[in-house]
Amino acid sequence: MSHKETPTELFKRVLAQSTRALAGAEEELEVTFGAEGPRLSPGKIVLPHPPRVVSDPEAERIRGQADALALKLAHHDALQHVRNRPQGADARAVFDAVEEMRIQALGANAMKGVSNNLTASLTDQLERKGAARLNDKSSAPLADAVALMVRERLTGLAPPANSKAMVDAWRGDIERDAGAALDKLGAVADDQPAFAKLMKDVLTDLGIGDELTAEESNDDTTESKADEPPPPQADDSDGDDQQEQDAPADLEMIDGEMDSETDRTISVETDMDADDTQESEQEEPGEKPIRPKSRDNVEDPNANYKVFSRTHDEQITAEELCDAEELARLRAYLDQQLKPLQSIVGRLANRLQRRLLAQQNRSWSFDLEEGVLDSARLTRVIVDPMSALSFKQEEDMPFKDTVVTLLLDNSGSMRGRPIMVAALCADILARTLERCGVKVEILGFTTRAWKGGRSKEDWLAAGRPPQPGRLNDLRHVIYKSADAPWRRARRNLGLMMREGLLKENIDGEALMWAHDRLIGRQEQRRILMVISDGAPVDDSTLSANPGNYLERHLRTVIHWIESRSPVELIAIGIGHDVTRYYRRAVTITDAEQLGGVMTEKLAELFEEATAGEKSAPRSPREARERTRTMA
Repeated sequence: MSHKETPTELFKRVLAQSTRALAGAEEELEVTFGAEGPRLSPGKIVLPHPPRVVSDPEAERIRGQADALALKLAHHDALQHVRNRPQGADARAVFDAVEEMRIQALGANAMKGVSNNLTASLTDQLERKGAARLNDKSSAPLADAVALMVRERLTGLAPPANSKAMVDAWRGDIERDAGAALDKLGAVADDQPAFAKLMKDVLTDLGIGDELTAEESNDDTTESKADEPPPPQADDSDGDDQQEQDAPADLEMIDGEMDSETDRTISVETDMDADDTQESEQEEPGEKPIRPKSRDNVEDPNANYKVFSRTHDEQITAEELCDAEELARLRAYLDQQLKPLQSIVGRLANRLQRRLLAQQNRSWSFDLEEGVLDSARLTRVIVDPMSALSFKQEEDMPFKDTVVTLLLDNSGSMRGRPIMVAALCADILARTLERCGVKVEILGFTTRAWKGGRSKEDWLAAGRPPQPGRLNDLRHVIYKSADAPWRRARRNLGLMMREGLLKENIDGEALMWAHDRLIGRQEQRRILMVISDGAPVDDSTLSANPGNYLERHLRTVIHWIESRSPVELIAIGIGHDVTRYYRRAVTITDAEQLGGVMTEKLAELFEEATAGEKSAPRSPREARERTRTMA
């Protein structure tokens, strides 16, 4: 009997065929569906799993993601792109964003259906970035504004409604400075090298032409120089942070940048030897470099990490950042925005609670002299009336003496739906675990300013000494301490909805901060869950240090915690592959998956502990007493 295709299977099959056809590679291109999609790698396109019931808007959005990747295969030369890319942060961000629009315009102009699909995907992408709230030049990213204006010229399509304010904030300046150069792009849209050449004129007219070539002191800094887009679009930087000189490496990096919905996220892959070479050559004169012998022998995760000034850093509670009235208003706004999700995440939390409580009642000690009468052994009394009665007693649940820290990325790239869902899930998990006797701490990390704060001003006043280390002011926020009851801290999570809070992210130091707070706790078991959607980004630090400076520190900190600390570390990446950083990690493509993943991973951690404790009894007597368990 032949298998009848479900509507979802039919949708997948048709989408895979149309994607291959649009890419012009109908035979050799593999199109699959997975949790890490949408993503493009050599010979393979990974798309997100469609929902069980595919609505028309959802289908159009997924088709748009597929079309964007297929068009990139058909009309984009990765090596040519690397050769023409500017080296400055702002210039590179504009160049990359406009190239995406050029590629998509070729497909949109050829086929009306493709145009509709790409528009749906672009609208969804902008919505996730919170573009509707980026309505002034201080927050609206220049790169996105230029790219949408180029799209307008190449296709005749106005910017999506949710990005109109963002584009209008920049339109006057862009038209005045570079309007004439932008008008010339349409004539060479199908010629990538010619288009790139004209784009250099656009960048010059915009006042960032000096970033087309960088002044570099030596070859090492050339290869390690990272280029980040402006902070408001920190989640949209390209998938490569350093330029290698050989063509295969360039192609490999470009493959890494072809990710979800043309979002460009930082993904530096450097080997330890290169890092060590840079570290030794970047030490100030007279200082002896302190380097770990290897990744497996890291004594101090901060040995090769410097901070120019900690004077302006702050560790602050939510109540100190915001008055009670505004916190209540922000919390009400958060509840209103996420009302449709509350029942779903609430059911997941109830499921987690049932699993944890089931473990609490699962293990018993038998053959005791007091406790609950063991009815299963009453037969011995019938056979031998002189036998003593047997009693049993429940054991303490193994996870009772546990504390969990939820460390939330509060960077600008989380703006919009991701930060809303993260706040809701943290709130409900804190309440659920509190019911089960597990203490929960909720922390957030960001910076006090964009592109450096007072620390950078101090550095400039000191004459710009080389290799200054971190140059921004940290802001570490305590939303809920481990000992505070949930009902008191509930409204604090509304602070994440405050305009202007989310800025840049320095993950390595935030991770050590949360880790050190856990180490100071008395609980026997400590769990740290990190929720992030990108690599470390701080424009001021990366412009004055090697390009992989912050990411290298993050990797070192993670390795140190995973190999030497009693803290159990787990990470969840939203639209960003964190599995290349963390040993225990999962990546999701949609923020709405966060609740299910968080509850599932926490349940797995507790179940692993239960299984491990039962598999290693401390004595033969204990082994005999623990041979029976309740179903």
